[in-house]
Amino acid sequence: MLALSSSARYFMYKEPTDMRFGINSLSGLVRNKLGFDPMNGDVFVFIGKRSDQIRMLQWDGDGFAMYVKKLERGTFERPVLAGNGITSSQLSLLLQGVRLESVSYRDRYTSLKRV
Repeated sequence: MLALSSSARYFMYKEPTDMRFGINSLSGLVRNKLGFDPMNGDVFVFIGKRSDQIRMLQWDGDGFAMYVKKLERGTFERPVLAGNGITSSQLSLLLQGVRLESVSYRDRYTSLKRV
């Protein structure tokens, strides 16, 4: 079971990704294209070329963990983000098929800035 935590940082790779890529290829994209260290514990999100598959990669201390979800019908939305960061709540909505542009947030106090 996948558990998304607001304490983790999530980064979206914006370009369509070949879903044949495994851990080594995806970690190469993180290092060479996003400019992050793939072993820093952040979660990196990739959406396939047909937008029907998503992969998430994370270093969990002693190895990489990869989560894969392939839809039987429909597609994942490619969110329009200012940077590469995505919040855990946005990622949860994306995985559930909610259109992110239609979501509106009520004002709340937060000591952390939204990514």
